[in-house]
Amino acid sequence: MKITLSFEKTQTKDTSIMVDALRASTTITLALNNFNEIIPCFTPEEAFELKKEINGIIAGERSGKRVEGFDVGNSPKDVENYDTDIETLILTTSNGTRILKDMDSTVLVGSMVNAKAVGYKSVEIAENEIDVVMAGYKGNFALEDFLAAGEILYWVCGRLNNECEISDYAKAAIMASRDYDALKEGFYNCNSGRKLSRLKSKKDIDCCVLKNISENVAIYENNILKLIKD
Repeated sequence: MKITLSFEKTQTKDTSIMVDALRASTTITLALNNFNEIIPCFTPEEAFELKKEINGIIAGERSGKRVEGFDVGNSPKDVENYDTDIETLILTTSNGTRILKDMDSTVLVGSMVNAKAVGYKSVEIAENEIDVVMAGYKGNFALEDFLAAGEILYWVCGRLNNECEISDYAKAAIMASRDYDALKEGFYNCNSGRKLSRLKSKKDIDCCVLKNISENVAIYENNILKLIKD
């Protein structure tokens, strides 16, 4: 099995894992405790139009802030705990949802909170290659995505008993993720983490940095995110 790490665009047509650790990947993963499906939109305007058509709950952000008129922001716990009987979440974010539309592969969603689950599931479904794809921030490298990718890759390689062809970039991410105290410091002190703290959203970092608290694995098919079926 070939194991790679990429930035923004996937290298494979086999199996990709999208990682936007602060916060879209975590929001998607935990939202599936509350919603049956998530429809990613690529602009707020598209999200508003879709809400008119299907009456879904609309969530997301731009520059870290909830879009005016949205039901809820991109806070994973707020979305997970949103009180509603509606089963569809419409989500638009600055980075994570943006890169989904260009992925021509089987796409899973990974984060710290489901790193083991998504790593194991990717091994089950991949034919010969798994590419972990970091969303970054507005075209720039994001430390938190690198660290979360390392945690996911650790479980991928463990599931394969380290019998895989892995890129040095992916190896570096695994090494960087092994000291959990340092990883947490990275989440809080990275550019995105400091921005969320300034926006009074430190609770979201507290959630996003937790390891393996969810077995949910989202798969992106036909422009919809749903729990992958066993």
